[in-house]
Amino acid sequence: MASNSITPPESSYQADRLIAEDIDAYLTQHQHKSLLRFITCGSVDDGKSTLIGRLLYDSKMIFEDQLAALEKDSRTAGTQGQAIDFALLVDGLAAEREQGITIDVAYRFFATEKRKFIVADTPGHEQYTRNMVTGASTADLAVILVDARKGVLTQTKRHSYLAHLIGIRHLVLAVNKMDLVGYDQSVFDAIVADYAAFAATIGLPEVTAIPISGFRGDNITGPSPETPWYDGPSLIAHLEAVPIDADADQARPFRLPVQWVNRPNLDFRGFAGQVAAGMIRPGDPVRLLPSGKTSTVARIVALEGDLDQAVAGQSVTVTLADEVDCSRGDVIAAAGDPPQVADQFEATIVWMAEEDMLPGRAYWLKLGTQMVSATVQAPKYQVNVNTLEQLAAKTLDLNAIGVANLSTDKPLVFEPYADSRTLGGFILIDKLSNATVAAGMLHFSLRRSQNIHWQPTDIGRETLAALKNQKPVVLWFTGLSGAGKSTIANMVEKKLVRMNRHTFLLDGDNVRHGLNKDLGFTDADRVENIRRVGEVARLMTDAGLIVVTAFISPFRAEREMVRQMMQPGEFIEVHIDTPLAEAERRDVKGLYAKARAGQLANFTGIDSPYEPPEDPEIRIDTTAMTPEEAADLIIARIIP
Repeated sequence: MASNSITPPESSYQADRLIAEDIDAYLTQHQHKSLLRFITCGSVDDGKSTLIGRLLYDSKMIFEDQLAALEKDSRTAGTQGQAIDFALLVDGLAAEREQGITIDVAYRFFATEKRKFIVADTPGHEQYTRNMVTGASTADLAVILVDARKGVLTQTKRHSYLAHLIGIRHLVLAVNKMDLVGYDQSVFDAIVADYAAFAATIGLPEVTAIPISGFRGDNITGPSPETPWYDGPSLIAHLEAVPIDADADQARPFRLPVQWVNRPNLDFRGFAGQVAAGMIRPGDPVRLLPSGKTSTVARIVALEGDLDQAVAGQSVTVTLADEVDCSRGDVIAAAGDPPQVADQFEATIVWMAEEDMLPGRAYWLKLGTQMVSATVQAPKYQVNVNTLEQLAAKTLDLNAIGVANLSTDKPLVFEPYADSRTLGGFILIDKLSNATVAAGMLHFSLRRSQNIHWQPTDIGRETLAALKNQKPVVLWFTGLSGAGKSTIANMVEKKLVRMNRHTFLLDGDNVRHGLNKDLGFTDADRVENIRRVGEVARLMTDAGLIVVTAFISPFRAEREMVRQMMQPGEFIEVHIDTPLAEAERRDVKGLYAKARAGQLANFTGIDSPYEPPEDPEIRIDTTAMTPEEAADLIIARIIP
């Protein structure tokens, strides 16, 4: 019986197979192309977005519907008359199109026959410095654009300094809009000489200068007939040939920050992460940091099976020959050339939050896979990014850049940022809001962090507490001035002493006569005041005492910082909750009146904020109970 199906000719099968093979070959080739990340930056309206739009257009990365939309948008929102405005491909925010500037960081992907690229269009305005730093943090190369009509400007220098600060090793000086100066070689040479003089002052590496027109496409993808006097590479040719930092990372000593302990069953325990530097093979000796323990690599496991080696950039799971303690945040490194471990550093900090930095406040510090609590000291100096002057500063505000010392509560595995972005670059996170408030680059560990060690003692805190027959605890009284903290705290201590308990009362006014007499009442000084008191209270609990403290302590972050200093269960927050009007009515010292008259600055509740506890262990409503009743309630909570 004849079949009703129609059999295609053999040539159709062959054609389909050849097409499929070609597509597969193309995808395989594309997958193994190297990836270059770069940024464009410079002064406002130097043509950064136009250049990226031109790169996308010339590399055939724009679909027909996108091109049609671009042509339509160019007529309504463009700045080039009836011609295509390539900047609109990148400037996506309405505010950017209205003002003709870049505000946010825009990332775009494109590819050529030789390489893949991710380009970040970063803003030029000074108030968006944090956006520019964000875009530069992962870049291998920076294209610094200069308007040929304007030459090297202050913003050009600022972005060059920031690119150098972030550790970008390859810079291109793209002298743009050459068409508007008639492709004059003397204009190009003068700008290059001016920029070279500036580059020498900040130690910039070798800079490649290229005359271009992003709008007309001169020297973008190939040589331009308009600049016969220029014999260097086009921009794309240079981007395709520049060495990538990832290649250099493979020649460095082995580093593997542990992201995850992989234990699917009892018979397998591996340490997963992305190789940050170097190369590793089974049998290689390694050192685990910060513990310093050593072992040998047993296997290197990946999705496709066991590997003979792993290099920088690969994500793998490593198993070790020995049962060693290793967890997330640890670093597996070459045994003979490990990174450093310290807890005090000098660092450059780029402040990214609307609120000013508070020296002495504890922030979360995230470096690679490590997360520790860190305290930043007052800046040594702030850098004026326009003049590069070093200015005296007590704090850092939004977009400010400064150099400061910082300390961490645990040892940190690190390398100087100049040697390793992975182990030298960090972010600071606010402990309450979880917002990223700063980015930073470690310079070196402080010498004292290497020379100071914990001295073991034979008599521990448990022994001292047992001698006193009590459990050490900190009763942390917080509330507005005039709330009754000192009155109730004093009464609590007297009652405890009658019960033969060993106590000590730390009062806010008393400690300012000695320990903290050098501090004022600014936010930064208040933070340092509480930090010092917290350290003293911790030492007293180590001695087995019941510590009673009476401080306004207006900020939640610092009260939480003190809580973290103590052993679990040994910090009891007591909120003396008194309405502002009632506290002001009780004011026998007349402080509220002085504050309202402008005679007393930074007074809590008037011109300085008080952040009440959200979930205190004990809350005392002084409008509903007497000090005697409050004291009895508090003692009943700590001594049932």
